[in-house]
Amino acid sequence: MRPVSAEKITKVVSDLSIQANQILRKDVFFLLKKAYQEEKNKRAKDILSAIIKNALIAKKEKLAICQDTGLPCVFVELGQDVKVIGDLKSAINKGIELGYKKGALRNSVIKDPLSRKKIDYQPAVIHIEIVKGDKLKLTVLPKGFGCENKTQLKMFNPTVNWQEIKNFIIDTVKSAGPDACPPYVVGVGIGGTADYACFLAKKALLKTVVHYPSSVNRYAIRNTQYTIKKLEDELFKEINRLNIGPMGLGGKTTCLGINILTYPTHMAGLPVAVNISCHALRTATKIL
Repeated sequence: MRPVSAEKITKVVSDLSIQANQILRKDVFFLLKKAYQEEKNKRAKDILSAIIKNALIAKKEKLAICQDTGLPCVFVELGQDVKVIGDLKSAINKGIELGYKKGALRNSVIKDPLSRKKIDYQPAVIHIEIVKGDKLKLTVLPKGFGCENKTQLKMFNPTVNWQEIKNFIIDTVKSAGPDACPPYVVGVGIGGTADYACFLAKKALLKTVVHYPSSVNRYAIRNTQYTIKKLEDELFKEINRLNIGPMGLGGKTTCLGINILTYPTHMAGLPVAVNISCHALRTATKIL
């Protein structure tokens, strides 16, 4: 067993909290610049320019990309050959609080969700998966609630066709409209149980964001992967035809990319969840 101390975890989570909030992910930044280059609508182009400049200033001046520094979500891939010396969850939550304070990031966690009293920096929402190996992978996702509030889950009948699933995903983005700060990154979870589909949809936001051309070679990858990539490509195109545009003021870029994750499910149903991110999709990862 390879030991990893709680103190080390706290330090890493603290650093990741600051990095995620201040430095926009490279893939998202690249797609924003690509969208700016391809946009024809002047107003949309100006908004994309402002979004890009905001990200550059945040990185240079070590400021939060957005005033909503989110509800911290921490994804843990814990190698089965790793021995954590100390309390893993306490170490993560301590790291979140230290990082948010050090980075002058807003405390947005309401301790009592019903009374709405006592604002704090933590606890984070922690997802732990046991994996093979002796590595510990930590990813911090500060999830703003303008976009989190647009999450939707639908429990489809097993007889559902692809078009019905596509319509649900597109309608979810359409109903979000301008409210969640487009252009969006869309995460979709298909399969499992209701809660697991929601988990998959959020986890899909951690994947590198790309969109696939229609000419993707189905013979170069396994058939199941091809089906998913084809669906991502079709959804990407149809969502961008909605003309919601950057910040909801029109334009060709409503969606920067869409990622779909699937999991086996029960023969009697098919859960589908959609989790939307605003243009400031912020994650930071480190492997110990």
